[in-house]
Amino acid sequence: MIAATVERLFAEQVDKALLERFDAGKTAEDLWQQLAELGLPLALAPENAGGSAARWQEIGPLLWAIGYWQLPLPLGETLLGAWLLAKAGLEVPEGPITLIQEGRQAQLHIDKQRNRVDGAAGNVPWSRTCHWAVITQCDQIALIDLRQATVQRQPGSNFAGEERDHLTFTQAACQALGTLELPGLGEPVWQLGALLRACSICGALEAALDMAVNHANERVQFGRPIGRQQAIQQQLAHLAGAVASARMTARIALQALDDPDSTLDFDIAVAKVCAGEAASLACSVTHQVHGAIGFTHEHRLHFATRRLWSWREEFGSDAQWAQVLGKAAISAGAAGFWRELSTRSL
Repeated sequence: MIAATVERLFAEQVDKALLERFDAGKTAEDLWQQLAELGLPLALAPENAGGSAARWQEIGPLLWAIGYWQLPLPLGETLLGAWLLAKAGLEVPEGPITLIQEGRQAQLHIDKQRNRVDGAAGNVPWSRTCHWAVITQCDQIALIDLRQATVQRQPGSNFAGEERDHLTFTQAACQALGTLELPGLGEPVWQLGALLRACSICGALEAALDMAVNHANERVQFGRPIGRQQAIQQQLAHLAGAVASARMTARIALQALDDPDSTLDFDIAVAKVCAGEAASLACSVTHQVHGAIGFTHEHRLHFATRRLWSWREEFGSDAQWAQVLGKAAISAGAAGFWRELSTRSL
């Protein structure tokens, strides 16, 4: 039901004209209101918090659609922020909500006695669009109103033009403070943020692949479609395999998140590595297939590839997550490597 609803809405609303308006500096507030009316930003939150208590596997199509249609709104961040607040037993405010992980591009101090936050955070997604920020630090969670005068903002953006700001907190008041108990998630925003990006990367990968296949079948050169050339067929087949691998690892990670006995850190690391590597390949292959037209603003391909270039670096690059897996493999040693790899316990 979520997948069908999202498909209809995004197919109608998230078109090239909307993305061009976003690039020109116009927000998509009307579309956010439609998402809110459908209850999508709070889909993971429990019913008593205004949500629909969906499982992570059930909102997988929603995360995929963010990437496939290149949605210019903080829907993924709000989904995760609301879920974390609900897990801590805190009231979930009306979004949108952004995310900050202390210790990861953020040096913050949460004063629980005075309900205050000090410090700075960089690369904060959608901070100008969002009213609230969820900050996690070890087992602590704080909700901050970003519109108070004690929060200063230095605007920035990623390669796709999405807000990625630097925030400074000076005795900023906390709307709420709580404790998080999430086994296997020592850095919940960082880890689950990586999973959000992996899922959305999968959607953008499929969009780029669809455009490349369609172009290869339609573009005629020397009397026949270029898609009949063996070299192009091989490139597209290679990309299709990488996209399928990324999609499967993301699905496994979502399933693991619904399973309290899962090896979640391993699954998230694999999903982010596969997504990041596939993103690098997709940007290369799809632009080669399209030729010069793929680099123009008139063509829609760049909306997908600019996000792929940006998202693969956010919440940890594929190299950073590969290092996590590499260190685990070294720690397991020769005797334990295969056993722990096959049981996903590295």
